[in-house]
Amino acid sequence: MNKVFLIGNLTRDPELTETASGVAVCHFAIAVNRNYAGQDGERQTDFFNCTAWRGQAETIARFCKKGNKVAVTGSIQLRNYEDNQGVKRTAVDIIVQDVEFLTPKAGEDDMDMPRAAAPKKKPVLQAMEDDSDIPF
Repeated sequence: MNKVFLIGNLTRDPELTETASGVAVCHFAIAVNRNYAGQDGERQTDFFNCTAWRGQAETIARFCKKGNKVAVTGSIQLRNYEDNQGVKRTAVDIIVQDVEFLTPKAGEDDMDMPRAAAPKKKPVLQAMEDDSDIPF
């Protein structure tokens, strides 16, 4: 099974492009803190390149920006390529299957959250003088 769950912050604004056949693809990167600190007391951070496709790509590009916190689920994909100097390299990409936005929308904080609606008043029923025309 190839499944990964990551929570981190976008390191740059998402880049939305299209393939030659018109399929939307979004590339972005997230920084994920490790659970432990090194000998110097500093927490280490890992950086992951992520790729989302189709409608999800468009949604990420529309609602995310650098610094936003997101939860990503997906799969790990290894990619081999040759750089400009002819050196063979391997890249690790996260192919996004699902994303959840963890940063509140702009202007949305505790004071702006919708309040619970006040309970509606029950209608006041009036007694009828004559109920002879009621069919039951």
